[in-house]
Amino acid sequence: MSQKPAEQPVRVLIADDRARSRSGLRALLTTWLEIEVVGEAANGQEAVYQIKKSRPNVVLMDARMPVMDGLEATRLIKNEWPEVKVVMLTMYAAYRVNALATGADAFLVKGCPPEKLLKTILSFG
Repeated sequence: MSQKPAEQPVRVLIADDRARSRSGLRALLTTWLEIEVVGEAANGQEAVYQIKKSRPNVVLMDARMPVMDGLEATRLIKNEWPEVKVVMLTMYAAYRVNALATGADAFLVKGCPPEKLLKTILSFG
């Protein structure tokens, strides 16, 4: 078993309907010892299910997804698990107000500097 840092890593769930986005985020996040990716979801409904299963500290949530969008999933997650932090990570800056209104703890636009993403995730760890 590999040695972990003294602090427990922040457990992250990635919710995005695009497989390429999920794999890119996973590849980036796994380069940081402070973060452990504990699951992925292709829509909001899967994200809610994955939270029950993997108990993440932080969810990186896309806004626009099929079946259940990220806004509805965020509302459900914050009602059921208020301790889980949701970072809305989307291409559409126009979702900022709605994302924060549904309970998202932070809002980032895809393509932001990796250091900003890391700092945001670690601020909830």
